[in-house]
This record gives sequence, C-alpha cells and structure tokens, in this order.
Amino acid sequence: MKAIILSAGRGSRLLPLTETKPKCLLPVAGTSVLGFQLDTLERAGVEEVTVVTGFMTQRVEDEIGNRTGKMPVHVLFNPFYQVADNLASCWMVRAAMDADFLLINGDTLFEDALLEAVLASPQNDVQVTIDKKGDYDSDDMKVTLDGTRLMAIGKTLSASETNGESIGMLRFMGAGRDRFKTKLNEMMRTGDGVNAWFLKAIDALAKSQGNVETFSIQGKNWAELDTMEDYDVLKAMFET
Repeated sequence: MKAIILSAGRGSRLLPLTETKPKCLLPVAGTSVLGFQLDTLERAGVEEVTVVTGFMTQRVEDEIGNRTGKMPVHVLFNPFYQVADNLASCWMVRAAMDADFLLINGDTLFEDALLEAVLASPQNDVQVTIDKKGDYDSDDMKVTLDGTRLMAIGKTLSASETNGESIGMLRFMGAGRDRFKTKLNEMMRTGDGVNAWFLKAIDALAKSQGNVETFSIQGKNWAELDTMEDYDVLKAMFET
C-alpha cells in the first residue's frame, strides 16, 4: 500500500503561525504535522509516500530530506497551488496512483489504531473513511449513506441528509484507482476543474457509478487542522 498526502496549501486561517511556514510544518508531538503523518504511515507498514507540496515547498522538501526512516518519501511540487484547488493536485500526482493507495489530506492527523483499522478493513474499490458524531457544522465534509454505501459527500448537505463526515483519508484499490483517475481527467477538462475539491470527484463517482463504500472509525482519535482552535485540540490529543 502506498500513500499520497496533499500538503500544498498554506493554511491562511492559521496566520500568523503560517507566515513563514506551511501548516504541514507546524510543530506537534516533537515533530511536525507532516512528520507525524509520515511516522504513523511508516509504523503501519506503508511502502511509499508521495507528498504534493506548494506553499514554501523548499522548507517541506528540506524536512523530508532530513528524515531517517526507511520508507521512501517523494515530493511532487504543484506550482499552481495558489490558483487551483486540490482536485488539480490529485490530477498532477495521478502517475503515483499505480498501486493501491491511501489519499490523505495534509491537515489530518490520526492515531496508529485508526490507520491500522483502515488498512485492515474489507477490500473496496473506493472507500471513504468516516466518523460519526451528534451534530455537524458548516465546515464538516458531510456524507449521506445507504448502509455503508456512499450516496453523496459535501459541506452543504442538510442535517437530514447527513449520516457522518469524511475525515480526509480515502483508500483506492484495484479498479478504483482507474475509476478515480478517469474522473479526475474528466473534471479537469471542465471549466470548473481547477476550482474543485477532489471530493467532488468522489461525489460524482458515487452518484453516477455507485460502488463507493465508507468505513467508520468512530471512537478512534483523529483531528483536522484548519484554525487556531483546531490546533489546540490537535495538540491536546496527540501531545499527552
């Protein structure tokens, strides 16, 4: 299993902390956000990682270059990170989707047990890792389910349509890799392609083709880093 981490963004909601470094390099638990992700992936036996960079790529590349682990970590620089959203980052890194892989947001941290559960979960072509809680806010990437089958994914789903949220970790296996790459190519040929989130492609797959599954990690620790409040939560969770 390989992994792709999308870490091109600056993290403007975390200014001034991200004035001179991207949010993937903010410190946590004796390393950085990216370092924490890579360490967790390596412990789980992930064979290879590609990190998509953008803002202050040299600093990210330097950090990766200073790693001492055996897991190969490659860098793909997205020079259009300021004018394109993360669907474009996925399209640019599609050559690395040549084996079963995890696709992980660069601002999602997760404990070992969560990653191990995802890797051991039933095989599905396309699988979205989800969590469930009592209520959801406008910033949550919400999901509509039919059992475990994904029916829709997006931030604008209504409360009545919402059955959980994506944590920013997906797994692609077998034919799912080509299904995703084909959809990326289709969407990048549209006028809105560069402005779209990659989860819009997942939503399109779920609605047009079906066969997009979810896997719940409810009860396991993870955190997303978008705001200063998120950073406090993340540090409290992983620095104890």
